[in-house]
Amino acid sequence: MGTTTTKVDLVNVIAHRTGLTKNETESVVNSLFESIIDSLKAGKRIEIRGFGSFNIRHKNLRQARNPRTGEKVTVEPKNVPAFKISKEFKLAVSESLKSDDE
Repeated sequence: MGTTTTKVDLVNVIAHRTGLTKNETESVVNSLFESIIDSLKAGKRIEIRGFGSFNIRHKNLRQARNPRTGEKVTVEPKNVPAFKISKEFKLAVSESLKSDDE
C-alpha cells in the first residue's frame, strides 16, 4: 500500500489549496476534530454527505480470551466511536485505486 498521511500533512495540503496560513488551517482542522468528538460525547450522530458518518456503537459484556495465556476474561460493556464510509467515498477511492493499478 502507501505511506501514512499525518495531520501535519493534511494541514499542509489544505493550507496550500486554500491559501490560508498553516496556523489558520491547523486551527480549522483541530476545531473540526474537536466538534466531532464533542458531538459524539453528547451522543449525537454526525453525517457528512459524500464522506461518511460517525456514531457511537455499544459493545455488550462478553467473554474473550487473553491471547498470551489463553485465560478467559470478561470484557465490560462499553461505547466506542465508529465511522461508516459513504458509498460515494468508497467508489471514488476504489476507482482511483483501479486506475493506479493499470
